[in-house]
Amino acid sequence: MISEKIVKALNDQIAAEMYSHYLYLAMAAYFHDENLPGFGSWMKIQAAEEMSHAMKIYDHIIERGGRVALQKIDAPPAKWDSPLAAFENAYKHECEISSKINNIVDLAIAEKDHATNVFLHWFVDEQVEEEANALEIVNHMKLLGESKGGLLMLDRNLAKRE
Repeated sequence: MISEKIVKALNDQIAAEMYSHYLYLAMAAYFHDENLPGFGSWMKIQAAEEMSHAMKIYDHIIERGGRVALQKIDAPPAKWDSPLAAFENAYKHECEISSKINNIVDLAIAEKDHATNVFLHWFVDEQVEEEANALEIVNHMKLLGESKGGLLMLDRNLAKRE
C-alpha cells in the first residue's frame, strides 16, 4: 500500500506537471503571436508531453490504491520579453521540475516505497532529457544574437519536431 506522504507528493507533482502543460501552451500561443509557428508547434508538443507525464503519475497513484486529489492550477504568464526569455523560462522551469522529482525519489527511499522509487526513475531520466533540450535551444538562440534570419531558420528547424 502506498503511504499518504507519497500520495500527497505525487498529487503535488500532478499539479506541477499540469502547470507545465499550461505554461508550455501559453508559450505556444506567445510564439504564434510572435509569428514563430515552429517555436509554437514545438511548445504545443511539449505541452502535450507534460500532460502525459501528469497522467502517468495519476495512473501510478490509482494502481497503488491511493487517491488522486487534483489541485488548483495557477495561470502561467502570457507574454515574455523575447523568444530567448521564453526558452530561458522553460529551461529554469524544467530544472525546478527536476528538483521536485528528486525530492519525491528521496521521499520514496525514506518511506521504503520501492515501487514508487522504481517508477520515478523514468521521470529522472526524462528530466535529464527535458533540461538538455531546453538548454540546447537557449544556447542556439544565444549564438544567433540579434539575427532575425537565424531565428527564422531555428523556427523552421523546431517545426520538424513530432
